[in-house]
Formats: sequence, C-alpha cells, structure tokens
Amino acid sequence: MIKIFSPLLIVFFLSPLWPLGHNPGPGDPFVIVNKKTNELAFIEDNRVQTIISVGTGKSQELTPEGLFTITVKAKDPYYRKKNIPGGNLSNPLGARWIGFDALGTDGRTFGIHGTNQPASIGKYVTKGCIRAQNEVIKSLYPLIPLGTKVLILTTKKSFQSLAMETGAIK
Repeated sequence: MIKIFSPLLIVFFLSPLWPLGHNPGPGDPFVIVNKKTNELAFIEDNRVQTIISVGTGKSQELTPEGLFTITVKAKDPYYRKKNIPGGNLSNPLGARWIGFDALGTDGRTFGIHGTNQPASIGKYVTKGCIRAQNEVIKSLYPLIPLGTKVLILTTKKSFQSLAMETGAIK
C-alpha cells in the first residue's frame, strides 16, 4: 500500500494544484486596457514597458471589464464570421490574435488583435475586441505568453498605479 501511495504523494506535492501552471507575480507579463483613454499598457520586469493606442467597443458594455487570462494566440487569424482566411487584406482581425476568456468564453470571442482599418485605432469602434495597429500587435505578440493576465477597466488612474495595485509591479 505504501509503495502505491509514495509516487502519488510525490506527484501531488510537487505539481501545481490550482490554477494549473505558473501563477503570475511581480515582473511577469501583464496587460492593462483602459477604455476611458483607449490605451493598452504592457507591463513586464516591474515596469510599464509600453503604452499603445487601441480601439475598443462602440458602446461601454461591448468590451467586457474585469481580470481575464490569455488562452489563445494565432498568427494570421481566420475570420470565422465572414469566412475570410488569415493573411487576407480584407480580414478585420489583422496579423495577430491574442484571445482572452471574458464572460466565460474560450479566447476565440474576445481578443486583442490587429486590424485592416488603421484609422480606427484610438476610437470606440469594435464589437467588443481590442484593436491595435498590425505592426504593434506583431511586436507584442511574442512577449505575451498564454496565461498572461489582462485587466480591462474604465478609469482615470495611471497605468503605473493600476499595475502597483494589482501586484504586477512591486
């Protein structure tokens, strides 16, 4: 009986219990989107690395607010609604898709993505996603691993203070 339980106990105590995998901590990649300013901040190594202009929902409720997790990433994403292949110039998702699990979805409904309409950046134009310039999303894509947390909110607070409040910066 002990021979059977010993390996199980070792596996139990050495593996993460919940959530599975690495828990983000200070210094880990973290993304904050402020719908008030239509800006996205990428935080890593205990500092705000960059702030970019983004497009968000046409109305306040379309882009969900809360703390979410990146669950899906895709290069040249396929646009299912209109059957447009990735890489096609008419594809509204642009060059990259970084999907998160808002409102109980699996990361294929809400995301941070590129666009084929660069003039829309900085405006309230989407059906819920966060839209960025293709060049910008291509540069952020390798820096944001699966499991990265995304905080979306509407606030007057600075990205620095938000990052400190959430523990993304120590």
